[in-house]
Amino acid sequence: MKELLFKPSFQGKVEFWAATTIFAFSVFFLLSGIVNAHEGLFFDPHIPFNYYGDFIFPSLIRYTFLYGAFLLLNFKVLPKLVAKERVALNCFYLILIFLATGTLFGITDTYLKKYLFDHYVEEDAAYAAFFQGSFSYAFRLLMILGFYTVLKYISVYLLSHSETIQAKYQILTRDVLAAFVLWLVSLFLLMIIDAEGEFLLSWGIIAPTGILLYGVSFYYFIPKALPSKKPFLAYLWRAVLLLAVSFLPLAILLMTLTNEKDFALGLPLFNVFFHLFLTTPVCWVLFKRQMQGKEEVYVLQKELGRSNANFDFLRSQINPHFLFNTLNTLYGTALQENSERTAQGIQMLGDMMRFMLHENNQQKILLSREIDYMRNYIELQSLRTSTSPDITIQTQIEEVYTEKFIAPMLLIPFVENAFKHGISLKEKSWIRVTLHLEQNKLYFDVYNSTHVKPEQDPEKDKSGVGLENVRQRLALLYPQKHELVIRETLGEFFVHLTVEL
Repeated sequence: MKELLFKPSFQGKVEFWAATTIFAFSVFFLLSGIVNAHEGLFFDPHIPFNYYGDFIFPSLIRYTFLYGAFLLLNFKVLPKLVAKERVALNCFYLILIFLATGTLFGITDTYLKKYLFDHYVEEDAAYAAFFQGSFSYAFRLLMILGFYTVLKYISVYLLSHSETIQAKYQILTRDVLAAFVLWLVSLFLLMIIDAEGEFLLSWGIIAPTGILLYGVSFYYFIPKALPSKKPFLAYLWRAVLLLAVSFLPLAILLMTLTNEKDFALGLPLFNVFFHLFLTTPVCWVLFKRQMQGKEEVYVLQKELGRSNANFDFLRSQINPHFLFNTLNTLYGTALQENSERTAQGIQMLGDMMRFMLHENNQQKILLSREIDYMRNYIELQSLRTSTSPDITIQTQIEEVYTEKFIAPMLLIPFVENAFKHGISLKEKSWIRVTLHLEQNKLYFDVYNSTHVKPEQDPEKDKSGVGLENVRQRLALLYPQKHELVIRETLGEFFVHLTVEL
């Protein structure tokens, strides 16, 4: 979210939709007649009043022009001036929009303020006063826009350095600063459309109070209240105290600005009850949800760490297991004193050890490399069994030319298990290994003969660590994307594995 807030495109969307929303509400209130107190101004001087010609159309033209001018200045002219791009041309556009605003407001004032013509001796004096006032108003709007632009860039700076600021002032977090920025945008746009003074004061007090209460509650009141026996009541008491303390300063401020006693006392009182019954419980709910989210993230991180540790442990079990079996095979081959076969076995072992050292620690490897390793293993084991006519080893392993990836050391345990438990130098034995790939699915089958082991054999009731490890690895690495079938009869052990790569 942080990266999103700092993107100019996102900030522009926030400003655009805020301006559009206020423009739409302004037009709605205008057309619905909610703001129609204008007609009474024409009664006293007995000036004929046309509802549409003297109020609706002029006001609608002003709102639409201001909306368009804001979009043009805010998104085109001012950003280029700040970036010092084509300064002369954009200054010309700025002056042109200022003149157009003053002229348009002067023309619409001749309709909206028609009741003032009787206050002037000559009609030209009235026109001069209207246009002078309209250009003064246009200049004021331009100054407000400039002030808003400065505040906007300051706000962006605050957001981009929110972590540094929060390190010094815990309450000034990114969400509090973002809410403050949005409030500035809305306040400016309300001033642009010349909203009622009482509405401006109300929004100028209620919104900052809510932002302040949110920040204080989130980072001071609620954490302090949690150790209490009744944490919500402890938090509520603190919030009530803060809102009660704010009542008197706000009332004095409003009394100074408006000189209206009822409004100066009514708005702070409304502010207290509004935040007490709405903002306060909302802050509590949001804080509890945030705590729950952090707990879930912690549990997930803990489970992920446990899974990774499990995975590393399983891998550490598998690698020595294969290495020791291979060394035993080489030892048996060396006893036969056949140097050519021994050299061949050592070369295969070197390939297998390079695989384990360089590729076995990766998350995924090429399927072709896994198959090469498996072929080396089968050929290495075949050196031990090639002199026995009663042992048959058959492989039908399809070549894989596409770049398919698989977790390393996933297929070998089944083959290793087949050689470990399916080969007997005293009885007829056989192993069949097949592998083929269809689109993204790998089909892998291993058949081996089974033999009755002597009662004193320590491996009699054990199937080896390989199969159990590979079950766990498949569950961790390919959840819902694999199928493992293992069957054993009196004379055969069968493994079928399907993996979606």
